[in-house]
Amino acid sequence: MTDLYPTADDRETLREAAAAHTAASRDVEAFLRRLPVVPESADITEYATLLSREERARGERQAAADAAGLQIGSMEPE
Repeated sequence: MTDLYPTADDRETLREAAAAHTAASRDVEAFLRRLPVVPESADITEYATLLSREERARGERQAAADAAGLQIGSMEPE
């Protein structure tokens, strides 16, 4: 059975996960602002690393939201 109200720890975990996702997204943005016109292989590798970090942080944020009772159904139109 799921508790109707998340614990304070669940909410704090969610806030921390959201902050980590925001930071990862900002790192992607900062990278894109300094991206040269013709990316080199090192740029592509860095971008892949940053995207992977952002996706992992997004997943952790979603898991924390689920634990805090913020499950939402599919965002896809039916």
